[in-house]
Amino acid sequence: MQTARSDARGLFAALPAAGAAPPAERLEAPALVWARSGAMVLAGRPDEPPRLAPAPLAARAAAVLDALRAFAPDARLAREDGSPLDGPALLGERAAYLGLARRGAISPGGSCRLLRAADAWIAVSLPRQDDLALVPAWLEGNEAFGSWDRVAARVAEWRARELVARGRLLGLAVAPAGARVARGPWLRVAARGVRRTRAPARVPLVLDLSALWAGPLCGRLLALAGARVVKVESVGRPDGARFGSPGFYGALNAGKQSVALDLATPAGVDRLRRLVARADIVIESARPRALAQLGIDAEAVVAERPGLVWVSLTGYGRREPEGHWVAFGDDAAAAAGLAAATGDTDAPLFGGDAIADPLTGLHAALAALAYQRAGEGALLELSLYGVVAHSLDHGVVRDGARVEANGAGFDVVAGGARVPVAPPRAALPRGCARPLGADTAAVLAELRAGC
Repeated sequence: MQTARSDARGLFAALPAAGAAPPAERLEAPALVWARSGAMVLAGRPDEPPRLAPAPLAARAAAVLDALRAFAPDARLAREDGSPLDGPALLGERAAYLGLARRGAISPGGSCRLLRAADAWIAVSLPRQDDLALVPAWLEGNEAFGSWDRVAARVAEWRARELVARGRLLGLAVAPAGARVARGPWLRVAARGVRRTRAPARVPLVLDLSALWAGPLCGRLLALAGARVVKVESVGRPDGARFGSPGFYGALNAGKQSVALDLATPAGVDRLRRLVARADIVIESARPRALAQLGIDAEAVVAERPGLVWVSLTGYGRREPEGHWVAFGDDAAAAAGLAAATGDTDAPLFGGDAIADPLTGLHAALAALAYQRAGEGALLELSLYGVVAHSLDHGVVRDGARVEANGAGFDVVAGGARVPVAPPRAALPRGCARPLGADTAAVLAELRAGC
């Protein structure tokens, strides 16, 4: 029988493991871990039983959190009642707050669709008003496409490769939704910096410049592991998740100080540079050119500051041309092959709620903490696409498992055990995020980052 968490040992091969020992194996069928995660209920068609995952995704989440605990053995990493964090439950966290359900070829969150082009399936995410405004240019129409049905009808007239290429040039999150791709590494070291020769004299300072889900989750996990986390946002363009579910945003950002800077001004950019110069870990989820336009070069910063760990989260990586491609959790997972592997031979299906986001946030926290504890300065590159592709190619989860109705819902039967398919649930400690900019003056004064 496969093990649910033995991969925690394999994760150490990509990390500087000084001062941490791989956790012990815990034997359990991966299909049962998936059933308990709260993510399984989001996979497949609404009028059919929920789908088994095509790979041990929930077991992978458990393994990453086990490895994170190995690097932070004295950290709480627990919920309010003292119970340990549940890594697999993080995969369904947003759905718990938003009341999401499985919807087949429509993502649980509703902003991504699997559409049939003339020759193949594609995934299209349109979560922002700006994205909708670009649809006529993408599909070469003379008027706005006011419904998904009209978009689908027009998409069916084009070849998939051309749709993907045109969408990416316009800054839309469009991706192929075909078979799984060859596995690559889940972590790339884009640049190595100077090793820190002394133990840090204080709690690590994490500068969280990220937005939405993966990056903020990384920052939240580092905070629970004992770091001080400062969330930095632009006053003109704060984290868009602030305007969504307050409960989910609080779960991801509680415990972080909030700094707001006017990055349209030289003074605001200078303050950001000063904060970066004081950080031990930087988390950012922008496309590489965004910070470059502010005159901030991640490679140069890592080379100058001993022991600085810079975590770059992207859709497809920092290299060209992928570094320019926009991606969100649903379409990136489809590009890696999850929708095709979850679905049938004739049609892909969504296999969870933007599952690339929580999986990447978990992996990013592990990588950041491992490098920081080892004193290794580095620019670490993780992509939504790469993490899912690596996870999909890591094993087979179905392995004789089956789904059976139980009267009130569904059970997964595997390895002689029967486990009910659990609904999504809140996994992180609940809390309230700080108001935008609430700590700006205090943090800038303390870290001497003001003008």
